Amino acid sequence: MYYVYVIESESSGRYYIGQTGNLEERLERHNNGRVKSTKSRGPWKLKYYFELKTRKEAVSLEQKLKNIKKRDLLIKYCNIRGVAQSG
Repeated sequence: MYYVYVIESESSGRYYIGQTGNLEERLERHNNGRVKSTKSRGPWKLKYYFELKTRKEAVSLEQKLKNIKKRDLLIKYCNIRGVAQSG
């Protein structure tokens, strides 16, 4: 199983979109400063995630989400298709 995820910086409110085979470990890496692109903007909280069967599907969806430039359209897409996390 692979995951595409959207996390939100609790300090800046910015979103980050990524894909992984281990969602819990990846979120931990973001919050421990072990991901270069998110290191300076944590802590991070999981907002949405999508479960996919193959890495190819995950990479494809990740790119699709990254191409959505308007935050409200991204949120709308995630609310319809993804699993929203509370908090």
